[in-house]
Amino acid sequence: MRFYPGPAKTRGNRRVGQRGPKETVAGSCDQFESRAEAPNRSRRLFRWLILTVLIVANVGLVATLLVGTLASAPIVAAMGSPPSDLPVEAVAIDSTSGSRLSGWYIAGQAHVGAVLLMHGVRANRLEMVERARLLHREGLSVLLFDFQAHGESAGRNITFGYLESRDARAAFDYLRRRTPGEHVGAIGVSLGGAAAILASLDADAMVLEAVYASFDSAVENRLTMRVGMMGRLLAPLLTWQVKWRLGFDPRLLQPAARIAELHTPLLLIAGDADQHATLGEMKLLYARANEPKELWIIPGARHVDFYRYARKEYHRRVLDFLMPRLRS
Repeated sequence: MRFYPGPAKTRGNRRVGQRGPKETVAGSCDQFESRAEAPNRSRRLFRWLILTVLIVANVGLVATLLVGTLASAPIVAAMGSPPSDLPVEAVAIDSTSGSRLSGWYIAGQAHVGAVLLMHGVRANRLEMVERARLLHREGLSVLLFDFQAHGESAGRNITFGYLESRDARAAFDYLRRRTPGEHVGAIGVSLGGAAAILASLDADAMVLEAVYASFDSAVENRLTMRVGMMGRLLAPLLTWQVKWRLGFDPRLLQPAARIAELHTPLLLIAGDADQHATLGEMKLLYARANEPKELWIIPGARHVDFYRYARKEYHRRVLDFLMPRLRS
């Protein structure tokens, strides 16, 4: 048996489901407009993306310029009266950095030795007074001073070790002249330690606390602490400013590349929670340093004053390291 389709249902003069001329044209127009709008939407989205990137880049550039200005600005501070419990002599030391360094010299006993104390960035000699007391009690002569652009020492900009290394050399040579025949050591904290390495001080013993491996890593560490992973992207915007703002190539500031030039006993001190000069950086400095050398890692210590953080252990370790090497 065969079945034949019945007559199609009609609506007016056309079958149901058949598109009329107007519907066909309207549908085609809608499809054409949708296809035409798709590239336009993509172009608009692309323009907005580019605009957003440019805005973020400009904000980042302005922000890093401001940070660069603030970070390198001099930190002037009056020292006031020297500590009354120490036989302090106020001294002025001419440096090839162009600054006349302000400092305190404390005479000690003969044949015990002398130590140069160098403070950290954006600090001054007051940061080193407790260390001076510790050393002077042992009979050591001590010199503590302000780096250029710090404390009472004039300077146009902080240079993160470049000019400060010249100050370290000037102060070290001054202490040598003031203590003829004595063995001379040095303690450098953060910037002070970097300056000692970059100056290649020929000390008889040296203590280096929380020193950065390179200027690039120092900048990146500090930015990452504040803005997370964006710090790695913003760091180059800070380092490129150094050449035109401060007048030198920041690649010159690489203590990890220069520490092998030191031929003196070294005690390196690191905090295992330090995010400014990380434990990894201090281990790199230690690995590249010549023997004899020691590395003391302080559990839980961040970028803080290690003397105050671990006072008793600091007394023991630092004195045990320095005294046998400085007595004559």
